[in-house]
Amino acid sequence: MKIYLVFLLTIFSQIVFSQINDGNIQLKTLQKSNIGKNYVYGKWNEKGGMETHLTYLGNVKTKKGKTYKIMTSVWLWGLSRRATNKILIFNNLNQYIGEYSVTMISDLPKKLKNGILIFENKNNDCDQKVSSKINFKNGIPKEFFRECKKGSGDIYEFYSF
Repeated sequence: MKIYLVFLLTIFSQIVFSQINDGNIQLKTLQKSNIGKNYVYGKWNEKGGMETHLTYLGNVKTKKGKTYKIMTSVWLWGLSRRATNKILIFNNLNQYIGEYSVTMISDLPKKLKNGILIFENKNNDCDQKVSSKINFKNGIPKEFFRECKKGSGDIYEFYSF
């Protein structure tokens, strides 16, 4: 019985201490307010560690006077180094509002300029001279399409909040 209890406690402690508290690291990154700087929390390894990359892109003030802060998040996890990518939205008090899930790391926006979120086409399948831009000055879009120009046609990616 003791061996069983020790085994369970060991497994439980590994689960608890291996998780990164997203709320704390997001807040820490927002408080630093270093636009464009990538912060790495945790460490992924072949044995299954986890790593989170957060980049604060800046804030946008809407026409109605609300301020939103925008951050990208890449969470690397699992033995095969899977990535979960998101665009995170916070209010002016650094409170989480919501997110957009993004399929590929290369599909994350690279900067926020004058209230416009700018996506660069770094994917090899897309025309790298074309960029997508999403305007946040009217507020948070509930959904938007991002366009990728290809020689054989256009690809549209759908994002919802």
